[in-house]
Amino acid sequence: MNEERNRIRRGEMVRGKTQMRRIENATSRQVTFSKRRNGLLKKAFELSVLCDAEVGLVIFSPRGKLYEFASSSMQEIVERYKRHSKDKVQPENQAVGQNMQHLKHETASLMKKIELLDTSKRKLLGEGLGSCTLEELQQIEKQLERSVSAIRARKMQVFREQMDRLKEKEKALAVENAMLREKFGGLQQRQTSSGEKEGEVICIEGGSDKSDVETELFIGPPDECRIRRPLQN
Repeated sequence: MNEERNRIRRGEMVRGKTQMRRIENATSRQVTFSKRRNGLLKKAFELSVLCDAEVGLVIFSPRGKLYEFASSSMQEIVERYKRHSKDKVQPENQAVGQNMQHLKHETASLMKKIELLDTSKRKLLGEGLGSCTLEELQQIEKQLERSVSAIRARKMQVFREQMDRLKEKEKALAVENAMLREKFGGLQQRQTSSGEKEGEVICIEGGSDKSDVETELFIGPPDECRIRRPLQN
């Protein structure tokens, strides 16, 4: 901390992290450009001397002024760069060209297949048969027969599946019907037994002239007292 204060007192600037964005002040921007340009040119020169590298550097200022550095000849460096770029781009162009040729062949093959399928479809529908030979017509006939056989087989299979489903429904309905009959029979039996209990009626007759009361038991509906059983004293 004391060292930093001493450096500030001596007029030394403490370097901070530079933000990578455009400098808004024109004067500061020009000063920074000049400093960084000179530093970049110096680094390019050092790189060419220390490492024996062929270096070419081109800089345009914001006003369009050109600054350049070349370790040998700028024209030779540019020509070498063009040759290198051409050699690098050529294999990529060759790969693209080969892919294009492959795609063209595949497209042509698919178009031929589509055309053949369309022709075969029209012949199966009975169209365009004028140019067919006897062998071609026989092949078309056999193909149609195979198609009809396959359609009939599938039709019979669907029919059998529907019959099986109907039989299963019939069995389920029969079981349900039996259960309903059983329930209905039990209900009817209970109603009959309850009706018989309600049909037992006791009829009592009395006389005003007799001192003793005679009672008789009548079994049956109230309207018809068919069975009479005298009560014993």
